[in-house]
Amino acid sequence: MQQVVSVWVRDPRIRKNDFWHAYIDYEISLHTDSVCFTKKISSVRRRYSEFIWLRQKLQANSMLMVQLPELPPKNPFFSLNNAQQITERMKGLQKFLEQILQNPLLLSDSCLHLFLQSQLSVSKIQACAEGRTQYSVAQAVQRSSLRRFHSEEDLQKDLSISCDSDSDSSECRDPEPRSEDLAINKAESTASFDLVGTSQEENLSCSSGST
Repeated sequence: MQQVVSVWVRDPRIRKNDFWHAYIDYEISLHTDSVCFTKKISSVRRRYSEFIWLRQKLQANSMLMVQLPELPPKNPFFSLNNAQQITERMKGLQKFLEQILQNPLLLSDSCLHLFLQSQLSVSKIQACAEGRTQYSVAQAVQRSSLRRFHSEEDLQKDLSISCDSDSDSSECRDPEPRSEDLAINKAESTASFDLVGTSQEENLSCSSGST
């Protein structure tokens, strides 16, 4: 029987680090009956810079044996108030993940599973995948929730996983604590965002084992 992996990138939200700096993150929802995944339903939030990190990490881990799909290109004129640009980027991110999930070799990569199904920051994803944390990859996935944590003590105390993001650049640094959402005041932008959650679902097959 064919195993199904369905992924959606949707629900863009504007966040702010401080008064001057804001960014957008997106919900990644995954539903699957595939043996490749420990968790069959998951939802995490990631930003564009984390996708850049993921692609670089998958390319390095695959030893150049896989030609990875491209991410939507960086746009120096990208605006947080431009619903069309946000929608186009979101569709490009979903297409990237759909293509990634069709490759059995990439599905064996722990970084991909932690990216899709845990709340770990990219620095903690790498540490966990390399065995440098007190929790395993499976524990990080199983204990994930939408709650945010910012320290190793929080993670150990609550058996939950933190997820913070880095700047929109190819260089990923240790994340800063995330602050409250920046409200989207323009009605037309809100209306546009409501429309972009209806991305088309595709069935993807997988032939590798679980992580």
